[in-house]
Amino acid sequence: MKAERSFHMVGGNGDAGYAANSKIQGKAIVMSRSLLQSAVEEAHARLSSRPGTMVVADLGCSSGPNTLAVVSIVLDALAGRCEKKPGQPPVHVQFFLNDLPGNDFNLVFRFLEHFNEVVCKDRGEAPLPPYYVAGLPGSFYTRLFPDRSVHIFHSSYGLMIRYKVPEELASGAIVNEGNVYIWETTPPSVVKAYQQQFRQDFSLFLELRHTELVAGGQMVLTFLGRKNKDVLRGEMSYIWGLLSKALQSLVQQGRVDKEKMDSFNLPLYAPSVDEVEAVIERSGLFDVDHVELFATNWDPKDDDTDSDVVLDSVQSGVNIARGQRAVIAPLLTHHFGEGILDDLFEMYARNLSEHLEKVKTKYAVILLSLKARCAEN
Repeated sequence: MKAERSFHMVGGNGDAGYAANSKIQGKAIVMSRSLLQSAVEEAHARLSSRPGTMVVADLGCSSGPNTLAVVSIVLDALAGRCEKKPGQPPVHVQFFLNDLPGNDFNLVFRFLEHFNEVVCKDRGEAPLPPYYVAGLPGSFYTRLFPDRSVHIFHSSYGLMIRYKVPEELASGAIVNEGNVYIWETTPPSVVKAYQQQFRQDFSLFLELRHTELVAGGQMVLTFLGRKNKDVLRGEMSYIWGLLSKALQSLVQQGRVDKEKMDSFNLPLYAPSVDEVEAVIERSGLFDVDHVELFATNWDPKDDDTDSDVVLDSVQSGVNIARGQRAVIAPLLTHHFGEGILDDLFEMYARNLSEHLEKVKTKYAVILLSLKARCAEN
């Protein structure tokens, strides 16, 4: 299964949509803000001698308020630069918002209309640089732009998504019985297949983006990773292991066929920082300006990352399940049909609640800033 065929967030502006359930992803954008601002300032400094258009692409933009948060950060950084250097010709900014064709781009453009009104009102006498926004459907594991045309790539919570489920799993040559992702009972052959798929996908991503970036162009990336060195017990393994448990309950009830469950594998992989750096070094295409691993709570409404106490495990379970449903419901519907979703996520919420009563678990998020090594134009 190729991810672009059915992997898209739940659209719309209702309670079940991704737009209303993407607070965790928004936190990652906040964490990357200073790196993105620095990238904008460097790009602007290079353009100042030759005024032109700065091209910024947000890969895996999805839909909702987070999409335009990136636009806002870039424009604010540029406005600050322009205010320090009055009289200089303004740099125009072309934004490309990229996601898979199934993304709710209509919602993005509806948000954009409101965004333009609010931004103009808030800036008052200090106008923003001229900017233009376009949607760009397509997989970021394919070419998206002409050679040497983009100054900055940004991507938040996208690169843990694989281009496809590893061939060995998709063909049934190896089976991850009872699991939808890597877990304690996952065979070594399955782990190896996922790791190989990550290396192939990330290498391809780096090659494509390096071709599309201007000399010295930058990328600011955040994606789910793994703090635990043990791949069988990574932070993402726990959260998907609890979904597997809910599916297993439906199998026991006779509502889901066991072979159907065993053939479902999430096109995801959460790498360690070491794995990420190894692929970057092997590519020889980018220098690492910054890399860090930060933690964020599973519950999007729990902002206290210092505490190990969950105040209301039942509500937290509901919050987490709702957020995960907004992300993977289309994948589940494509494989199992829509009839099981309500009961599946109700069981999932209970499993999450029981887990959080024992331990408050957090996501590990990799924050990465890369600068393209110079290549001949």
